[in-house]
Amino acid sequence: MESVYIETSVLSYLTARPSRNLIAAARQRITTEWWDKQNYRIFTSNVVIAESGQGDTECSQLRLGIIKDIPRLAITPECHRLAEKLIADCVLPENAQDDALHIAVSSCHYTDFLLTWNCRHLANAHIIPKIRKLIESEGYKFSQICTPEELIGE
Repeated sequence: MESVYIETSVLSYLTARPSRNLIAAARQRITTEWWDKQNYRIFTSNVVIAESGQGDTECSQLRLGIIKDIPRLAITPECHRLAEKLIADCVLPENAQDDALHIAVSSCHYTDFLLTWNCRHLANAHIIPKIRKLIESEGYKFSQICTPEELIGE
């Protein structure tokens, strides 16, 4: 069974109040459909826990409730080093430290996928090849970065 590291944006769409924005509403529906039908080993990390606890109290409690029983991958010194390298080598901008840590945790623990709706710093066709190159040059397995929509039907 393949493994998936769940990044915070997925949980946000899963638990958000229904949106009137067509794109957000579609992402909410797709995320719920994926979540209900998925057949993967799911993991998260303390970075996701910390991010999920921020914002609206009601929504944060929903996010934290959903992931309370999901196994957490350790944030090791290797993860921190790799995340720092992603920033230092300008693969990701300085303000994307948590995103770099999501990539590093997923890669250091050899998950198959990093699931996200963050298309600015993660699921971005211009950035993914740079991330892959750096991750593999450091001797880690690149976790395919994708959205829930891309994993529906498997």
